[in-house]
Amino acid sequence: MKKTHSISSILHSIKSSQGYRGQIVHIHTIPPRKPVFADPLEPISHHLSEALSHIGIERLYLHQARAIDLVREGRNITIVTSTASGKTLCYNVPVLESMLKDSASTALYIFPTKALAQDQLRMIGDLCSISSDLERVVKAGTYDGDTPRQTRRRLRSEANLTLTNSDMLHQAILPYHSRWSRFFTKLKYVVIDEMHTYRGIFGSNVANVIRRLKRILGHYGSKPTFILCSATIANPDELAQALIGEECELISEDGSPHGPKIFILWNPPFIDSNRMERRSSNVEAHELMVTLIESGIQTITFTKARVVAELILRYVREALSRRNPHLVDRVRAYRAGYLPEERRQIERALFSGELLGVTSTNALELGIDVGSLDASIIVGFPGTIASTWQQAGRAGRKMGESLVIFIAYNDPIDQYLMRNPDYLLGKTPENAVIDPSNPYILAGHLSCAAFELPLSSADECHFGELLWPVVSVLEEVERVKTIEGKTYWATTDFPAAEVNLRTISDDTFTIVDATSNEKVIGVVDAISAPELVYPEGIYIHNGETYLVRDLDFSGKVAYVERKEVDYYTQPILDSSIRIKAEKKSGMLRGFRKFYGEAIVTWKTTAFKKIQFYRLDSIGYGSANLPSQHLETTSLWLYPDEDVVTYLREMGKNAVEGLVGLKNVLINIFPLFVMCDRQDVGGIVEASNTGRSTIFLYDRFKGGLGFCEKAYSLLPKLLEGALQIIEQCECSEGCPSCVGLPMLRPPQHQDPDPGYGYPIPNKETALLMLRKVMRNA
Repeated sequence: MKKTHSISSILHSIKSSQGYRGQIVHIHTIPPRKPVFADPLEPISHHLSEALSHIGIERLYLHQARAIDLVREGRNITIVTSTASGKTLCYNVPVLESMLKDSASTALYIFPTKALAQDQLRMIGDLCSISSDLERVVKAGTYDGDTPRQTRRRLRSEANLTLTNSDMLHQAILPYHSRWSRFFTKLKYVVIDEMHTYRGIFGSNVANVIRRLKRILGHYGSKPTFILCSATIANPDELAQALIGEECELISEDGSPHGPKIFILWNPPFIDSNRMERRSSNVEAHELMVTLIESGIQTITFTKARVVAELILRYVREALSRRNPHLVDRVRAYRAGYLPEERRQIERALFSGELLGVTSTNALELGIDVGSLDASIIVGFPGTIASTWQQAGRAGRKMGESLVIFIAYNDPIDQYLMRNPDYLLGKTPENAVIDPSNPYILAGHLSCAAFELPLSSADECHFGELLWPVVSVLEEVERVKTIEGKTYWATTDFPAAEVNLRTISDDTFTIVDATSNEKVIGVVDAISAPELVYPEGIYIHNGETYLVRDLDFSGKVAYVERKEVDYYTQPILDSSIRIKAEKKSGMLRGFRKFYGEAIVTWKTTAFKKIQFYRLDSIGYGSANLPSQHLETTSLWLYPDEDVVTYLREMGKNAVEGLVGLKNVLINIFPLFVMCDRQDVGGIVEASNTGRSTIFLYDRFKGGLGFCEKAYSLLPKLLEGALQIIEQCECSEGCPSCVGLPMLRPPQHQDPDPGYGYPIPNKETALLMLRKVMRNA
């Protein structure tokens, strides 16, 4: 289906329509950018050049040519350019060139997900199929959890290009490196794509996996060139160096073209005279998506939760069935939980243009090649400026016009952005922070390293000055044993199985349609299952409603049955924190501070039914499900009574000040404790101490030392918090100071029926901190 209208004319039509009520609050136009071409110092090999020409690539962009030159010189590089700027050619060209010269040379591609590896394998296969020389030389394959055993053996013995993910490298490749001796001996390139995803706990773990890889490569006598690719973040060169432990040349001058982009901030209209309630953001999104699809505008709609992607898909299909039935099957949803083959089929259909629209969670935010789309609708603030631009970057075809519409929820943060568009459109993307030297993380990886090869003084260059102090701790608990200067693994355990790179659960539940010969229709991780497939709740898959009959925890199966209803359900969660053991305590001016062990608990206690297209609850149901627990470490603090009395005399509520302070502390944790904001949780409650208390906790089983370090640095954190609030230019509070963090265990709720959590009063937090820190 071809475009029937330009984006400009569609916008004019929307603003002239009967349903338009001034929803557009800001329009930002990004001017077009012409391509900047360049040639490498040495021409690309004839066979490869012909293959590229066959797929329409006659010349290289500036950043591509620069990357190829540096890689040919053996320099490590980090490429940070816009979405769809052709970053993959920056590594595919030198890698394939080297294989044409020496078919025995090998390359390792590392992706954060299996889907990205499969996508890149398809692209390499398409390129090689054009050239008989490439097809003859390149032996590529994905090595992941879905790879059959016999294929794995063939890849180890024959492949020269292996595409994998960090989890497989950690658990299935490095521990068995002797099986990979041929591959590692000739390894010339290591590619790390989507580098910006390696942040916080996950990034710190992956950095240690890379150190283990380099150590093993040294054992086999190879020293490869590293090629890293990233979306826009504030500190790409710093992150790259921390990940691989070596310097990298930064390439950020983008030579790719893009057409004009219109970025619209869209605020649903009020629907009550008191101007408190707004029209459903999901309904606004589906109406806009239908308008764009009917005009031939290929559109992606990003959502904050799986249920929202399904809801908007359903709404869009129902509207199209009434107006343009032939378009109904040209819209799909895309999210975690779909079976791998179903996701691959959706990706192919979107890339080919068979699909005109897709509703997606952030699963399509990463660089899976689905082609360049015409429009991107972002429903609700994704949580970071970087993610916002990643999602916006999915729209834009070469020099064609593109559209981004950010639709706000009736939520304090989204409404702040509607009032302050420069915060969203002009602010620098966030830093990505990792700490490979975190002793808790290092201990796990040194165990893995000792299992792989004995540790020695030569490994200080990989693991730093904490190597031997951590080894001493491992010796005390009899995990390792040192003999004549070499440290060996001393148990029959498999240490890689005990180190989870991510904070999410490895366990999954299968979702089975009990009315269709127990057909498997999807999967869900164990932590999310009680929030998505609770008995008597509604599970939505491909826009269709299923009633959940049973959630079998022992068999890890959710049984659902197809049932057409006119509502969906939202889980009602109860979360709490309990002090398990106090280990440290002290006074800090007007605060009492503590550190110790704590247990964070959350469970689905009930659910509410919400009618489609409306925000009203039409009923409730109970849920008798087991609690989920996180045993971790925590820092907690509360103000002295005289501080509380002072705030009361000033007409302020101390709890509001504590909530604001908690948010600021989480925001500035990465500045002092070397972690990502998502690695720390927080809550203000009174049941443990008898008074309103800020609890901060490590969002990782057993803790990773973040809160312990923060306890010792608390004076600096509080002073930093005070400076952040004082220097913020807002008047009442905003996401940059006392707003934003609501970092609890994973949630899968539709934000539309709720109003979010209000931004705490800035003045209350200021008065409290000034009283404590400056006795003002």
